[in-house]
Amino acid sequence: MLGTYFYHEILRKTVIGFGTLFNDINIRHRDASGTSFSNLKVPLAYGPIQKFLARIQQQPDLNREVALTLPRLSFEMTGLQYDPSRKTGVTQTFLATQNGNAKKVYMPVPYNVTFELNIISKLNDDSLQIIEQILPYFQPSLNITINLISAIGEKKDVPVVMESITQNDQYEGGFDSRRLIIHTLRFTAKTYLFGPVAESTDGLIKRVDVDYYTNTNIKTAKRVQRYTATPKALQDYNDDNATVVDGAISTEVTKIKVSASTDLTVGGRIIIGGEIMYVEKISGQNVNVIRGYDNTAIAEHEHGATVNVLNAADDALIEFGDDFGFNETSSFFTDGGE
Repeated sequence: MLGTYFYHEILRKTVIGFGTLFNDINIRHRDASGTSFSNLKVPLAYGPIQKFLARIQQQPDLNREVALTLPRLSFEMTGLQYDPSRKTGVTQTFLATQNGNAKKVYMPVPYNVTFELNIISKLNDDSLQIIEQILPYFQPSLNITINLISAIGEKKDVPVVMESITQNDQYEGGFDSRRLIIHTLRFTAKTYLFGPVAESTDGLIKRVDVDYYTNTNIKTAKRVQRYTATPKALQDYNDDNATVVDGAISTEVTKIKVSASTDLTVGGRIIIGGEIMYVEKISGQNVNVIRGYDNTAIAEHEHGATVNVLNAADDALIEFGDDFGFNETSSFFTDGGE
């Protein structure tokens, strides 16, 4: 089991999705009159704050324009933890499709990814501008949509929850030392991890039997009823072209005339265009029908429209991914069952 290679890039996509939230933050500086005289897009980079601090502290030249370095944002993934509160059945699978092919995937495993976002600035007003552009969106969470598995188009909304905010004002040494105001925002992204995607060998389930017994004792229980469900086609698969309509059909008509009724049966279904009809009676070329059967829309049909029969042959041709209904039958065992 372990050792089967797969890589959905879910953690990578989660990191990118988190960072994208903060890649378009700007600050403005104003003069004494309140007129804006500079606009700066705050740079964002992935990495631990210690590296950025070391880089800043190794460039203490106060004659250099500070705006080229500060303020700036840095973020990093700091942890990964299993989340039992979102657990589902470990053995459950679901089916998905890719280019018409069925894929089997085990239910995802919930994990919390923790992040730290660091705001590094020289001026307190710069920090406040940045913080105020972030906090209103988290109450305390913000959802981001991530395409977790591109192969099956599995997209999920991942809540990003703000956990805490701390501040550190580093102002030590002489006048040649640079002041650093650091705000650290901690977040938790509630994502899901998927296992390998396998080709499904199950296909479409063609029959389901449910047996009802008199009690739960497996030694003495007698079966009294069996409920059976099989797929029922809602479209014509074999193009049997049983006959054609003889005369136009309005939406109110329940008796239609066909060129020949040889292939039609009472209690069967026919389909004209996208409308399914139930055959109640056949008298020569005249057929009494129930319109709009199987929740299809009643429509007008022109003279010469093709009439196809929906029967067991069509039911057998249903494929995974099709829209279909169900044939339902119940069998009763009056002698105490089997």
